[in-house]
Amino acid sequence: MAPRKKDDILNATLLLLAEKGYEGLTVEGVAERSGVNKTTIYRWWPSKAALLGTALVEARALDFDVPDTGSLRGDLHALLDGLARLVTTPPAADIAVAALGAAANNPELAAAAKGFFADRFARERPIFERARERGEIGDDADPMMIMDLLAGAVWLRVVFRQLPLDDGFTGRAVSAVLDGVGRPGDPKAGRPARTGG
Repeated sequence: MAPRKKDDILNATLLLLAEKGYEGLTVEGVAERSGVNKTTIYRWWPSKAALLGTALVEARALDFDVPDTGSLRGDLHALLDGLARLVTTPPAADIAVAALGAAANNPELAAAAKGFFADRFARERPIFERARERGEIGDDADPMMIMDLLAGAVWLRVVFRQLPLDDGFTGRAVSAVLDGVGRPGDPKAGRPARTGG
């Protein structure tokens, strides 16, 4: 398939998902929007879930650049700013929310969402490799946990709590993860409280 035709199909898939949700997304609608015959689409993707899975990973609408600012803190801040834009700016926000909402009830789509997150994490991993080389994190640091904590903060605030992100939110989230939440200089910060005896 020609790359331009494939891009047209994948982008039409995501735009229709944003407009109509997963239940309203049809291969016929994608064919009409992209100008590609539906038999061609079915030749490459056997179901709308398979089509959406490819679109989530390969379409430009959810693409991101992996930052290289020269520091782990700078890279994570830039990455989190990008995620914040993604989940707050249409149509990407509508695409992400509709896809993840539909994945909860569709095993094939859940597998596609898993592929989407695996692809994103594979692209984020160099941030942590560079940080290790610079001595910013040790070998025991868990990059996936760090990304889960940061991305989870943004998703929870915007999608589930439906609250806005203020200008300093992403920076504070990165600081909380990298520096902890105890008071600076407090030797008791982060230690469990002692109980009687």
